[in-house]
This record gives sequence, C-alpha cells and structure tokens, in this order.
Amino acid sequence: MEAVRAQYRSVVDDIGVQAVKTGMLASAELVEAVAELLAGTDAPAVVDPVGVSKHGDSLLAASALDSVRTELLPVATVATPNLDEVAQLTGVRVDREGEMRRAAAAVLAYGPRWVLIKGGHLPGDAVDLLTDGSEEHWLRAPRHDNRHTHGTGCTLASAIAAQLAKGQPVPEAVAAAKEYVTGAVAAGFALGGGIGPVDHGWRFRGGL
Repeated sequence: MEAVRAQYRSVVDDIGVQAVKTGMLASAELVEAVAELLAGTDAPAVVDPVGVSKHGDSLLAASALDSVRTELLPVATVATPNLDEVAQLTGVRVDREGEMRRAAAAVLAYGPRWVLIKGGHLPGDAVDLLTDGSEEHWLRAPRHDNRHTHGTGCTLASAIAAQLAKGQPVPEAVAAAKEYVTGAVAAGFALGGGIGPVDHGWRFRGGL
C-alpha cells in the first residue's frame, strides 16, 4: 500500500490534479488506502466500482466489496456502476428500464453525491440514469452493432473525470462523456482477431 500512496502523493503534491478516477481495486486494503487518499484531495472523484468482468466473473473479494461500499462510495462525486455491479453492491437486479431508479437509490444509500446507473446491458437503446436523489437525467444513445467494445465503462468514467477537471458541473460532464463514448463505440477499433477496444480517436478521423 505504501507504493500506491507514494505514487498518488508524488502526482497530487507535485503536479496537482483537477479530478481523480478510480478503476479496479482488488483488495480491501487497496480500496481503503485509495479512499483515504481521495478523502484528503480537494478534487472531484469518479469511482468506477469495477467488480464484475465482461463475462460475468467477480473481480473482487468479499472483503474488498464491503470496503467499496463503506469506504470508497462515500467519497465519490460520481459513482458509475453497470447493472452487474449494482447487483453485486446492493443486491438490486435490474431487468428493465423502469427498475433503474430503485438501483440508483440503493447505490446512493452508500453515500456518493451522484450515481450514474449504466443500462448498457438492457435491450434497446443504451440508456443511463444520472441522479443525486433529487435531480434526474436520462441519457439515451442508439445501440451500435459493433463488437469492438472493450473499455466502454472505463472510458466513460475517464471521460467524465476529464470533463469535471475542466470545471463542468456533473450533469454536463456526464452528458459530454456519454456523447464521446457513443462515438467511440460506433467507430470501434478492430485490433487483432478478438473483440477490440472502443476507438478513442474517433473524432480525429471524422467521426460523428
């Protein structure tokens, strides 16, 4: 954990940060160390509670999962779970759009200021719900027939952090990030013989 703390401090104390984004944190000790660092940083934090692989496999030990709930989510400006991660964190299972409000309320109960429930696993349009418990913002995008989708959730959380770093309010930051990721999914990047990543450079190649 000391290596993680040293890396974090070397960036935050020397260069400075305008936003922070977390990804997969596999152990309780690592989650707790990162949560402590975030709590002491005066910058918005996007918490992507990565806990379930694209193939449905759990990526977190039970102790780490509890630390995400009690230590990491309370320091999040925005938490960005997908539906599998919502079920893992809260036990709430979402099978249709109308159940997304209940999922959001269950995640907000752990303390993040905002939650973005990512509904990309539902049929139909790619619909997400952003809420702080009082405001609601529904973000919709067409579903693109493109198998090159590795990194979609991580890209979305990173794009939100980038927009927050520019001083955007949360709803505007999330909307801009959703537009960026939709274009990246539409473009795709056929890398190798398997499922490739989304295309991070789509705007430079005359995309949407």
